[in-house]
Amino acid sequence: MSDQYAGRFIAGFILGAVAGLALGLLYAPQPGKETRELLKEKTGDVAKRLHLTSEELTQKFHEGFD
Repeated sequence: MSDQYAGRFIAGFILGAVAGLALGLLYAPQPGKETRELLKEKTGDVAKRLHLTSEELTQKFHEGFD
């Protein structure tokens, strides 16, 4: 599988996971304030993971050209 398709797959997987998590939390039987706090926390976690994944993909991409 080429790096381009691997990157797209990973990005799609992460986006799908975030969407599923958000929908699950929105329909969870919790008070709104708790749900909003949990969404904020999880969004930060996903943003950090996405940043690390993008750095790894960039590094692998550059290694492929070396």
